[in-house]
Amino acid sequence: MTESSTSTHTADLPPAATQWLREASQALGRNQIDFAIQSLTRVLALAPECADAHRLMGIAFLISGDRQKSISHLQRALAVRPDDSTLNMNLGSALFELGDVDAGLAHLQRACELAPRSASTWYNYGKALQFSARIEQAHDILKHAVAIDPGYAKARNTLASVLSSLGDTPAAVAMYRDTLKQQQSDSSETWFGLANLKTERFSREDIAELQRQLGSDLPDGSRILLGFTLAKAMEDQADYALAFDVLREANALKRRYVHWDREEERTRVDAIANTFSGAMPAPLDATLGREVIFVACLPRSGSTLTEQILGAHPQIEAADEIETLPEILQEESRRRGQPFPAWVPSATAEDWQRLGKDYLARTRRWHRQGLRFTDKNPSNWAYVGAALAMLPGARVVNSRRDPLETCFACYRQLFGNSSVDYSYDLDDLVDYYAGYVRLSGLWKQRFPQQCFDFEYELLQADAEAQIRRLLDFCEVPFDPVCLDFHQSSRTVLTISAAQVRQPLRLDTARSARYGSKLDPLRARLRAAGVLPAG
Repeated sequence: MTESSTSTHTADLPPAATQWLREASQALGRNQIDFAIQSLTRVLALAPECADAHRLMGIAFLISGDRQKSISHLQRALAVRPDDSTLNMNLGSALFELGDVDAGLAHLQRACELAPRSASTWYNYGKALQFSARIEQAHDILKHAVAIDPGYAKARNTLASVLSSLGDTPAAVAMYRDTLKQQQSDSSETWFGLANLKTERFSREDIAELQRQLGSDLPDGSRILLGFTLAKAMEDQADYALAFDVLREANALKRRYVHWDREEERTRVDAIANTFSGAMPAPLDATLGREVIFVACLPRSGSTLTEQILGAHPQIEAADEIETLPEILQEESRRRGQPFPAWVPSATAEDWQRLGKDYLARTRRWHRQGLRFTDKNPSNWAYVGAALAMLPGARVVNSRRDPLETCFACYRQLFGNSSVDYSYDLDDLVDYYAGYVRLSGLWKQRFPQQCFDFEYELLQADAEAQIRRLLDFCEVPFDPVCLDFHQSSRTVLTISAAQVRQPLRLDTARSARYGSKLDPLRARLRAAGVLPAG
C-alpha cells in the first residue's frame, strides 16, 4: 500500500538534491531503506519543504516500522500538495497501520476521489476496509477496482476472500478459478487463496498444474504458497504419504524465513505463570466486563466454530480476532517502561480497572446495544490472567481440540502473520502447545467460575448438550438457532470462513490417515506430557 516513485515537483531543487532524491527513490525500490533515509536527510537539509523528499521519507519510515515518523513526514508533504492522490494513499496506509483506522480510511477514500480511474488506489482502500472488518464496504470497493482493471489479480483475489467472508463460497471459488485462467505467469497467490477456502476439492489436473509450476523458476515465497496448496491437493486425492512429504518441504522452506526462539517462548510462559500464581488485588467492581466473552485458543482448534455458535445467538455479537487486549497491554508496558508481565505485581486495583474501562471503550461498537460479544484473538490464552484482572465480570471459553489434531492442523496451514511462526517446525509447535496447556491449567485453577473448556470432540459427539453447557456458562438462555450455526449470515474473517458455513462435520480428524508419518509428532507430544502414553 505504498508508492515510491518521484514526481515532477523538483524543478527548484539544487542539482545535488535532485540527484540524492533520485538515488533515494531507487534505493527504496531495492529495499535499501537506510541508504534512502541518508540521501533524503541530505535533500531536506538543502530543501526543508521538499514535498517529494518528505513523501519518500514517509514511505521509508513506514517500511522500517517507524510509523510516527512516517506520518509526520507524509503530513508535511500533504500540506504542500493536499490534492495528491498518492500522498493521501500513503498517509492513509500509515495512519491505518498505526491504528488510527478512521483517519486512515478517510485519506484512502480521498485518494480514490482524486484518482477515480486508478485500480490500485481502489484496491488499497478495499484492502484496508477488509482488514478493519467493514466487509460489505470492502466488497463494493474491490468490485469497483476489478471493474476498472478486470485483470488485476490482487484485487480479484482479495474480492474472492471477501466473498468467502460474506458466506458466498461458490462465488469465491468461481472468482479464483476465473483468475487462474487469466494468469500467464506466477499464480501462486491465487492457487493458495483457493486452497485456503478449505472446501474446494482439487483434481488430478490441478495437481499436474501445481507440479508444473513448482518445476519452474519461482521465488521462494511463491514456492511456499504452491507447496502448501499442493499438499492440500494431494490430500484431496488421498495420497497422504506424498502430501506429508510436500508439506514437510514447504514448512522447512518457510521456517528459513521466520524467527522463532523456543527458549524465549519458555521464558515468556514461565514469567506469566510465576507472576499470576501470586496474589492479585481484589477488583473494585466484580461485574466490570460481564458483556465480554474471551475465546482462548490455538489456531485450528475449532475456535472459529465456537465463535460461530456463540455469534448465532441473538444476544451475542461476534467480534472475531480483535487486537484490543494485546494492544492495551503493550501500551501499558510502554507507559511503565517494563515488558509484560514484569509490571503486573506493581499494578493496583485502580490500574486494572482503568485498563478494563479502556478495553470496553475501545470495543464499544460490539456492545452498543447491550449485547455480549466475543473476543477471539489467538493470543488470548496467554493473557487470561490480565484479562480477568481488567474485566473480572468477563467469561473465558477455552476452545480445545485433540493435541495431535491441533498441532498437525497448524503444521498444514500457511498463516498470514508472524504471530504463528512457531507452526513451521514440529518441535517449535510442541513447545508452544505445552506452554498453552500449562497456562490454561493455571487459569482453570485460579478462575474456576470464569473459565470453561469447550472441547471440539465432545461437541462432535453431542452437539446440543455441549452447546447448552456453553450458553449456560455464558449466562444466556438456550436458543435453537445456535444448533444451526452454519446458517448464520454474520461475516466471518478467519481462514475457516467457508468451513463454518457447513453443518458440523464428524470427519475432520486427519492424523490417522497419515499413519507413521506423524509418529515423531506423537512422540514429542507424549514427551511434553500433553498426549497420553500409548
